[in-house]
Amino acid sequence: MSEATGTGLPASLTALFDHALRLHQLAPGEPLPRNGEPYPDDALHDRRQGPEAPEDRSSVGKAAALILDTHFAQASALPSGLADAFHDVHVPIHYNEHIAAAAERADRERVRRTGRWLVRYGTDRCAVTVGLALVASVGTTEDIPLIQTIGLLSNRFGPLAAHALESRPGRVEALLWLAERVTGWGRVYVVEALCRLDSPTARPWLLRRACDGDFLNGYFAGKVATVARLHEALADLGTDSEMVDHTGLLIQLMSDCGGMGLTLAHYPHSAAVLEAHAHHVGSLSPTIERYYGVAWLTHYLTTRSPQTAGCTAKQQEALRATYLAVLDREEWTRTARAGLESDDKRMRWLADHRAPQLRLRAFPDRMSDVEG
Repeated sequence: MSEATGTGLPASLTALFDHALRLHQLAPGEPLPRNGEPYPDDALHDRRQGPEAPEDRSSVGKAAALILDTHFAQASALPSGLADAFHDVHVPIHYNEHIAAAAERADRERVRRTGRWLVRYGTDRCAVTVGLALVASVGTTEDIPLIQTIGLLSNRFGPLAAHALESRPGRVEALLWLAERVTGWGRVYVVEALCRLDSPTARPWLLRRACDGDFLNGYFAGKVATVARLHEALADLGTDSEMVDHTGLLIQLMSDCGGMGLTLAHYPHSAAVLEAHAHHVGSLSPTIERYYGVAWLTHYLTTRSPQTAGCTAKQQEALRATYLAVLDREEWTRTARAGLESDDKRMRWLADHRAPQLRLRAFPDRMSDVEG
């Protein structure tokens, strides 16, 4: 990164890398607040619609690749010359064969220096994206911290960061670090990369922490259950409360992710996983999160067909009865009522929309809606 001097960068703009690093240092083990948004260059991008992707999908990335070819053809051109070069062309945020080919056509060391400079010092998201694509193509293990840091701005840079880390030595550990610190779409890209690697090293994390409850988790929940061999790990549920909770979340997501990912109806181990979860969740102390999750699954088993849940009618009825018995326990009932009194939105939603159908003991006043 020796070519950082003489950049002529606008004094009013902050490098996106510095923005990500500053937010990361405030809470090193957590995702950035709001995924790091707004970015320092938001005002510049908010004033325009931005170049649209070409109608011919095979042409996506060609304009950016042409700018790179022109730049690398000039032996004296510095990386800073690309600082604002991509603002008026469409820049794809995923791996792109045209940009990758441009990286391969030029001197690798020069491409590497250019990519690093753009990621580290770029103040425009378009240039930083191209820089990350260059690093993904020709970078080394030395670039992992650079990739991880810019990848924290994951809604924009998550796809390329995941792609870049997936092809580096130490890929699993690098991706796990980033997976712990991204949400939303960024988490989708990183967890899907971990699933593609299918590494035994990643399975414990996938079994316990891959899903954070976001609706977008539905894109990868079924992949996680499959790759992490969830059905083979069910014996561990009795001593692993974190895994019990995560298994419940996986089931919830797979029950409502049609059109996104693998559903319970098509997951071959649905019945076994549901039975193991129903058996073990009741051995845990109640929390509002657990009550809500069990109530969700009880309602699902009450209102959907057995085939939708991936089980037989007999299994469905047994599961429903087991879950309902847990919800009606005194301690669980008190937890739900305390949540409602504190105006927890999940308990309020259950009381208003699910208690009448399920006749939940925690909300007896709602039963009149059915009895009346």
